[in-house]
Amino acid sequence: MSPLLFLVGYRGSGKTTVGRVVADRLGWQFLDADAVLEERYGQTIREIFATEGETGFRNKEAAVLADLCSRKETVIATGGGIILRAENRSLMKRHGFIAWLRADPATLLARIQADPTTAARRPNLAGGGLAEVEQLLAVRDPLYRAVADVEVVCGALSPEQAADAILAAWRTSRWPKPST
Repeated sequence: MSPLLFLVGYRGSGKTTVGRVVADRLGWQFLDADAVLEERYGQTIREIFATEGETGFRNKEAAVLADLCSRKETVIATGGGIILRAENRSLMKRHGFIAWLRADPATLLARIQADPTTAARRPNLAGGGLAEVEQLLAVRDPLYRAVADVEVVCGALSPEQAADAILAAWRTSRWPKPST
């Protein structure tokens, strides 16, 4: 069995950046699930939310995840809310090693605000600002924690250091060991 490596965490936690580093070190493919979703459906996440609501978006997100789980030797950066559905959590647990990238709300907000593509591509889910981040983390953090094989507090880590922590944890996990 060739497991997948999933990165979960809130928007701005570094899933895409760290995921590229991990994939490069493993010699694996890297995929950003949100980018795959947008390409498949020809709309940004913001547009899907506007036309289909959160339920429509989450249905599309689950379909993309199911398809990605058929891949091999792939590092997958998931959308921040992928863990909201039990079936998504179960699917990821069955198919791969899950690394939770965690940072404090202020760090996440600063990263989100510094990313010029965020406002155009992704909707605010609870009004925006620090209050939104704190509100959503209150719901999501227990789900991230429950599904994660490793938790990497990445606020002060470089992407390379976060990748080191993920790969070190994988080597001591139940999954077949990556060759690096």
